[in-house]
Amino acid sequence: MRLGVVLTAASVIAATPVLVLLVFSIAGLLPLQAALAGIFVTLAAAFALALVWARDLEVIFGTLRQELAEMSVDRPAAIPTLPSMRRLKHEAERIARHLSSRVARVEAMRRADEAIVEKLPDPLVVLGADRSVRRSNAAARSAFGADIHAVLRHPDLRAAIDRAFAAATPQTAAILLPVPVPRDVHASVIPIDPPLSDGGRAMIVLSDRTRENAVERMRADFVANASHELRTPLASMIGFVDTLLGPAADDLPAQRRFLGIMAEQGARMNRLIDDLLSLSRIELIEHQPPSERVHLFEVVDVIAAGFEPRLRDRAVTLDLRLDRGLPPVLGDADQLAQVVQNLVDNAVKYGRDGGTVRIDAGRASPGEKFPNRPGALLAVTDQGQGIAREHLPRLTERFYRVDKGRSRNAGGTGLGLAIVKHIVNRHRGQLLIESEVGRGTTITVWLPLAPAPALAAVADSGAAAVA
Repeated sequence: MRLGVVLTAASVIAATPVLVLLVFSIAGLLPLQAALAGIFVTLAAAFALALVWARDLEVIFGTLRQELAEMSVDRPAAIPTLPSMRRLKHEAERIARHLSSRVARVEAMRRADEAIVEKLPDPLVVLGADRSVRRSNAAARSAFGADIHAVLRHPDLRAAIDRAFAAATPQTAAILLPVPVPRDVHASVIPIDPPLSDGGRAMIVLSDRTRENAVERMRADFVANASHELRTPLASMIGFVDTLLGPAADDLPAQRRFLGIMAEQGARMNRLIDDLLSLSRIELIEHQPPSERVHLFEVVDVIAAGFEPRLRDRAVTLDLRLDRGLPPVLGDADQLAQVVQNLVDNAVKYGRDGGTVRIDAGRASPGEKFPNRPGALLAVTDQGQGIAREHLPRLTERFYRVDKGRSRNAGGTGLGLAIVKHIVNRHRGQLLIESEVGRGTTITVWLPLAPAPALAAVADSGAAAVA
């Protein structure tokens, strides 16, 4: 108890009786000694009453603090001395318990809300009144990571946020994110009134529509590409069938020759459909980066072993220059095998007979051609005729062929490098094609190295803590 509080209370209690005794003494109605004795007794009683009053207040304050703080104290509660203070203490306890119960319910609801937001499948970001990020859920951190602030600066999304704050009504925006791979995102901006406990005034839900839009494009592209590319071999096969049923019905040598050509055309159509389906599947998941740890040299070893028969047929030498100590890359083993398969297939197919196909796999050096961060390089070099400079920018387009006749005769579908490009994009890598007429072609793929397991775990925990 504070002495000042006690003295103040005693002064208030004793002020009137002391004043009356002084007036009576001055007026001669009360002897001076009796007045002084009365004043002394009054002050002592007032001080004692003030002490009891102050103690009872401390008991009540302690009870309130204990109830509001939900403290469990193993000691008997003090009881005020004054009856009015006892009633006040009981009422204060009841109010404090009611408030503590409400606070506990609100806290439980807040934790439940945070858990629901954290587990939502769609990325969600909460903005404050100053448009700063107050909170983001696991889906947002996984989908955008440190790029979430760049996403929020997109002009269309920024305009939708401004409209939502100005009109206090939900707004939507369709945005295209070009990097690291093109993604179609539908954003819904929902104002929050009253604001959340952390100051959140608007909620943004970012729905990735890339897959749905890719499915629609895939259907249209598949019909258009298949109808265009299959028209020629189908017409050829129909013509051969008509010939076999008509003029060549009894010509056995012609039948054998025509059936052989028909078999080649059928195989070509089968390869074309397989490549179209493969390309469509890759485009569907191109916006989702892979998460496996893959050693490039192991993938190259497996693919190279499968080319031995073709290499013998064309007397081609395979020169492997693989760094066996190369750290793993973050990738999809099957898709990386498809990249190596397509690049080596092109090198063998369009290289010269008796030449050499070289495959290099090693750590990338910082330079102007590739990103200045840890990465791996996979390069396939042939000794073919080479490709003129004006064709290089279009080599990864679907069905683009430098020499259409030679490509078809070699069994090409015109989709190999398009498939490679989309796989490299999914792996957040880069593709470089270099060629010189008369000397050959080199196709290089840069892929980011996988982070060390310990560093990856620290990064994940750090991202979660920031959010």
